[in-house]
Amino acid sequence: MVLQLAFVLVAIIVGARLGGIGLGVMGGIGLAVLTFGFGLQPTSPPIDVMLMIAAVISAASCMQAAGGLDYLVKLAEQLLRRNPSHVTILSPIVTYLFTFVAGTGHVAYSVLPVIAEVAKETNIRPERPLGIAVIASQQAITASPISAATVALLGLLAGFDVSLIDILKITVPATAIGVLVGALFSMKVGKELTDDPEYRKRLAEGYLDVPKVEIEDVRNKRNAVLSVWVFLLATVFIVLFGSFDSWRPSFTVEGKTVQLGMSYIIEIIMLSAAALILLLTRTDGIRATQGSVFSAGMQAVIAIFGIAWMGDTFLQGNMLLLTRSIEGIVSEMPWLFGIALFIMSILLYSQAATVRALMPLGIALGISPWVLIALFPAVNGYFFIPNYPTVVAAINFDRTGTTRIGKYVLNHSFMMPGMVATVVAIGLGLLFIRLY
Repeated sequence: MVLQLAFVLVAIIVGARLGGIGLGVMGGIGLAVLTFGFGLQPTSPPIDVMLMIAAVISAASCMQAAGGLDYLVKLAEQLLRRNPSHVTILSPIVTYLFTFVAGTGHVAYSVLPVIAEVAKETNIRPERPLGIAVIASQQAITASPISAATVALLGLLAGFDVSLIDILKITVPATAIGVLVGALFSMKVGKELTDDPEYRKRLAEGYLDVPKVEIEDVRNKRNAVLSVWVFLLATVFIVLFGSFDSWRPSFTVEGKTVQLGMSYIIEIIMLSAAALILLLTRTDGIRATQGSVFSAGMQAVIAIFGIAWMGDTFLQGNMLLLTRSIEGIVSEMPWLFGIALFIMSILLYSQAATVRALMPLGIALGISPWVLIALFPAVNGYFFIPNYPTVVAAINFDRTGTTRIGKYVLNHSFMMPGMVATVVAIGLGLLFIRLY
């Protein structure tokens, strides 16, 4: 088993370094080694999760193509510029809501340069709002009802009578409060901007004499607003269907009454939303495939395809040995499984892939599904090593030089806000499951 695990970890590490679809395709190589080299029987690929993610990404991509995301970014810019002194608190709220609505953290790119500029103009150290804004865009993944990670967790816990609202009523308040605590912590990070030596150096060199960042108005505001409303209504319907079992259609199969599963409902509603956006706004469907949301989403699909399939195969092939080895300690201290989720997310750079790869082990170990939900925010650990795209983008957008990778790499601008938000979210989640 140790040798098999070594091949799995090598595939994950190499795939993460390749970037893009590299993580998924390296999962294919790892799966080939496990199957042909070690004789493990491949499990079924995670088709339902992949199709749900593809449907959600289709709708979000159509909204982006219709100008919906640009409209939301313009609203965010207006909010930040009207309240510049509160940029450290408002910025993470904005990026959290963006991710919550769209289901992907990559939508934060557009607003990061605005955050950096508003902070600089107000003489607020840009590191403070930028650091927690990036963390908020990641934390909201585990609170969004349509994110790939939430969809994956819902699918895995379907057999435990856990509904979508059961997940959201724990993760939404836990992550939101965690982000706000992180924002309050960030307000005291580092020296004041005017006292920062790097900022003074760049100011003296004229490096900061650049044109003002200004986001253009949406060309067709009607279509943009319409696309946002269609997408939001689709999200609301998914939450309602996931909350009230009686709303779901029922069918008689071999003499038994069977309700339509949430995977089918998500796929039907989101594909319909995508079609309605294209029809009502007369948007070219090809444009939807050329945006950043579609690209990021399809990369997530491929990552889950390869990595989750490889992980499932390894876990199922060694489940008896694994459960015997760690069942006792995890049963006594289930929070330790949260550390495993955190470490795996650092390796995989994907919350959804982490959920799909490791949560089945938690279920097999007999960890309560409610504890697994409380530990869900632990999959947001890929800020730990500062090379994720949104982290790199935030560093580049801060021309003052305050947002940076530290001398020792891990002492970067996102470490403490990320750890504070994640630990608080997990702690609150464990508290909430006792209250409900």
